[in-house]
Amino acid sequence: MNMSSLNLDEQDGILRTISDVPPTHYTIKIQSLSLLSKHSLERYESGEFEADGYKWKLVFYPNGNKRRNVKEHISLYLVLAGGNGSQACWEVHAAFRLFLLDQNTGKYLALQEKNERHFNGMKLDWGFDQFLSLKAFTDTSNGFLIDDACVFGAEVFVRKEKSICKGECLSMIKDAVMYKHVWKIDKFSKLNAESYDSQTFIAGDQKWKIQLYPKGRDGGTGSHLSLYLALANPTSLPPTSKIYAQYTLRIVNQLNSSYPYESSKFTWWFSASSPSRGWPRFISIGYFDIAQSNQGYLVKDSCTVEAEVTVHGTATALD
Repeated sequence: MNMSSLNLDEQDGILRTISDVPPTHYTIKIQSLSLLSKHSLERYESGEFEADGYKWKLVFYPNGNKRRNVKEHISLYLVLAGGNGSQACWEVHAAFRLFLLDQNTGKYLALQEKNERHFNGMKLDWGFDQFLSLKAFTDTSNGFLIDDACVFGAEVFVRKEKSICKGECLSMIKDAVMYKHVWKIDKFSKLNAESYDSQTFIAGDQKWKIQLYPKGRDGGTGSHLSLYLALANPTSLPPTSKIYAQYTLRIVNQLNSSYPYESSKFTWWFSASSPSRGWPRFISIGYFDIAQSNQGYLVKDSCTVEAEVTVHGTATALD
């Protein structure tokens, strides 16, 4: 038996040919192949190589790609290197051939799909689940596996690239960390401006600030103190970016810290078009002034405002 006895007919849109010419772009030789299985390596990923202005990799499964339920075959794939979900809207159209050397004759078994494939951030790899049966691969008369060594190769020809869509990528944060910011305000009775901002602070890699309206805003104007959490630099965000945050705002009780005046936990998608969120009627001005004498929220014309912020996710535009 030798390579010429293999079935080279087109099957399922896959062209199988014998080539006298080695692969144009990349060759990989694997020695001591059996040691991959011995060391529980189900796959081998090659280094990167360049073809037609892009970087690629070969990925080889010596016992078949178990994730795709491949049995009794070797699997071989071409992967667009350096791609990720943020590149999902760029697409590279490429035709490619993957090779396996017959070491007895110096010729190559080459597999090629009839149609070009489209590589993008959502689908980085294309290739062959059943590149060759294990029986044919291990048969020494075929020359594919000699002295526990084999040689694979690839050639890639890019037809075109294009932008295929607009969209966004949502990234949720596992084990998000809460950040607490404390803002002490002195000489409260002297605050005459419409609003005041705390110093900026960082939570979830974003800059934030607390906004205080001593005489209120919107529905609380003239009757309530208004309190908001806001992005410190909303104009620096791309128009389609959003930050999903959970937060609590409170005024500390300086006489009994166990009884602060606080909001419930609240969540909001902050963005350039919606940079702040809070309560126009956080606490009535009358109650806050009375608090100076017996409640502890305003003591010696001073109050302390706190914010607890946890960023749970971000949404950004796909490139």
